[in-house]
Amino acid sequence: MILEDLLERYPRRAEPTLRVNFVAAVDGAVTIDGRSSALGGPGDKQIFDLLRMTCDALVVAAGTVRTENYDALRLDEAGRAWRRARGLPEFPLMVVVSGSLDLDPAQLVFADAPIRPLVVTGAGQAPPPGLAKVAEILTLGDDAVDLAAMVAELHRRGATQILCEGGPRLFGALIAADLVDEVCLTVSPLLTGGGAGRIAAGPDGHPPRRMALRSVLSDDDMLFLRYVRSH
Repeated sequence: MILEDLLERYPRRAEPTLRVNFVAAVDGAVTIDGRSSALGGPGDKQIFDLLRMTCDALVVAAGTVRTENYDALRLDEAGRAWRRARGLPEFPLMVVVSGSLDLDPAQLVFADAPIRPLVVTGAGQAPPPGLAKVAEILTLGDDAVDLAAMVAELHRRGATQILCEGGPRLFGALIAADLVDEVCLTVSPLLTGGGAGRIAAGPDGHPPRRMALRSVLSDDDMLFLRYVRSH
C-alpha cells in the first residue's frame, strides 16, 4: 500500500482525537495463544507503523505491555523525518496505564525508551524499585485510573492525537467513558475458535455509540476499516 494514500485515509485531524487500533480474526478472536501478533500481516504492520508515526501519544495498558513484550517506542529514520518536517517531536510519548504498577523497569519499553515514558495509575499503589528512574509516574483517580483526566492531561501537554493499542479492558473502559473518537480495525482472514476474547471488554450499562465508516482497504485477504464517531 502506498504511504501517501494511507496518510489520506488515516490523517492527523485538526481536532483532538483518540484513535484505537486493533486486529481481530473473522470469528472475532483478538488473540491466538494469548497474543495478537499472530493475527497480523504486512499490510496490518504498515498501518500499525503509520498510526504510531502520526500520533502524539501512544496509550497502552500494562497487561498488553507485558503480554506482547513491548519494546521501546522507536520510529525508523523515515518516520522521524516525517515528524520533523511537520514540526512534531521526533518520537511520540509512550503512555502506560497501570492500576497495580506491576511493571518491570528493565523491560525495553522503559529501559531503551528514546523519551521518558509516562505511567498513569490510580491512588494507593507503590511503584516497584527503579520505575521512577525510567518513567514519569502520574496518579489520576482513586481505585481506578481516571481516563478522562488522563486524556485532558495529555491534551494539556500538547498531545491531541492519541493512539490506543489496547488491551481489551482499556478499550472497554474508554468506551464506557465515551472517550473513543475513532476505531481502526484490521480483520484477519482466520478462523481461530477457542476461547479468545473480543477487542473490548468491560461492564454493560452504557448505550451503544454510533460510528461512521470512513475508509475500507483490503490487502492479501485482510480488511482494514476506519470508523469515526458519528455526530
